[in-house]
Amino acid sequence: MASQELTGIVTKFAESGWDVIDAPAKAWLGSQSDADKETLIAAVEKADVECGSCGCEMDPLYKKALELLRAS
Repeated sequence: MASQELTGIVTKFAESGWDVIDAPAKAWLGSQSDADKETLIAAVEKADVECGSCGCEMDPLYKKALELLRAS
């Protein structure tokens, strides 16, 4: 079971409207399966590369989500 912190972060991703992370986030929230987790990790890694230093509120969330996903 995912932590409340991780679920909260991924929920923000799901509500972002950004196609890089919203669909993988919604899929993971719906199932929390290993396959969806791996897809979500890849999507968050891509989002972090593309936008992880732009200064928006999501920047630190990418790094925290990756840390929590890899630990779970």
